[in-house]
Amino acid sequence: MYRTLDGAARGGDRMQENLKIYRLTPLAERDDPNWQNARYQGEVVVIARSTGDARVVASQAELDFTEIDAKPAEGVTTEMASAFRSDKLYGVIEEGPAPAGSERGVIGGTVSVDNIISTQV
Repeated sequence: MYRTLDGAARGGDRMQENLKIYRLTPLAERDDPNWQNARYQGEVVVIARSTGDARVVASQAELDFTEIDAKPAEGVTTEMASAFRSDKLYGVIEEGPAPAGSERGVIGGTVSVDNIISTQV
């Protein structure tokens, strides 16, 4: 139960999210040194809440150390190292509103879920 600004009581229903479609486009050329720690993945289209959330949605679609048997340490994640979070590697463009009933996620392009390089034998 929660109250709106006018004081009316509302049930436990979550408010409808205002989701939009965002296009993450590579800014740096394939041979740019900024790609040395990240895989070039091309253009990706996501449904998200904001431009910042679009970067999070794309990075969460990638493989993370915590999802495989090669954890670097307890509670450590590699999400913050994603190229999608770098404004030097990717730009984010708002494409417009998402269709009604859409959920956050990747809807276009390919996000690599290959094995993380340091775990390959």
